Amino acid sequence: MFEQTLREFFTSNFGSTVPVWATAMLSLVNVLVILGLALLFRRLVMRSIRALQNRLSTVSHDDEEKKRVETLGRVFGYVTSVTIVVVAIMLVLSEIGVSIAPLLATAGVAGIAIGFGAQSVVKDYFTGIVMLLENQIRQGDIVEVAGKAGFVEEVTLRYVRLRDYQGSVHFVPNGVITTVTNLSRNFAFAVIDIGVSYRANLEQVFSLMREVCADLRVDTHFGERILEDIDIAGVEQWADSAVMIKARIKVSALWHGPVRREFLRRLKLAFEANKIEIPFPQRVVHTTREKSNEE
Repeated sequence: MFEQTLREFFTSNFGSTVPVWATAMLSLVNVLVILGLALLFRRLVMRSIRALQNRLSTVSHDDEEKKRVETLGRVFGYVTSVTIVVVAIMLVLSEIGVSIAPLLATAGVAGIAIGFGAQSVVKDYFTGIVMLLENQIRQGDIVEVAGKAGFVEEVTLRYVRLRDYQGSVHFVPNGVITTVTNLSRNFAFAVIDIGVSYRANLEQVFSLMREVCADLRVDTHFGERILEDIDIAGVEQWADSAVMIKARIKVSALWHGPVRREFLRRLKLAFEANKIEIPFPQRVVHTTREKSNEE
């Protein structure tokens, strides 16, 4: 449209064709307009995604749902940005005189060839879409995937970025994830294994465990995180040097470690105050003396 108007202007006023410099300037203006509109459209879409994400997070009273909304918002923002950039590049190429039809045909053939050699990448994206739809992993979760465990810092269609307890960052491709162990859903159990002496009174031990858990439930820091009283399964086994007792405490997600450590600390103090022995592995060695011939 602008090119036709420019051609008519030069023909009617100067009686000549459009100069090369004028055509180049017009193409440059069109390219700038395309890039500006692409940038503006991307900004509007990203703002809309953030507004929708904030609204859904405000309406939802569940922390788990808020994590899912945040993860989906990041992924949709990434996909939208890539789509806008690709479309803008195609329009710019078309404006500067590069025919995109051969490029699309070449890209189609190359895509088939690359597809055979990049099946793992395609698998990564497909698995990433499935994981997001099924709500398996979200940003902020603690998970174990592909032999790695840690805090989920980022979830994309290509990979999951984890940071472990030591601070190391792991980039796990979605295609290698076959099993997801999510440690941050709703609640967890602080599993406790305790060894006491064979001479200890088990009923007294059970009573002390319940007392320690009750005191922990009224603690200002741990009280809200403990959801139920301790569940004592009983004697797990007769070990070589101790009677092993198994129990568990239902806690909020991600609090099984801190609650377990604090419970064991307090239980040791209770055992010491009540003179209940916490045994350690021992070995008794008997020696025999060979009799001499004279004897």
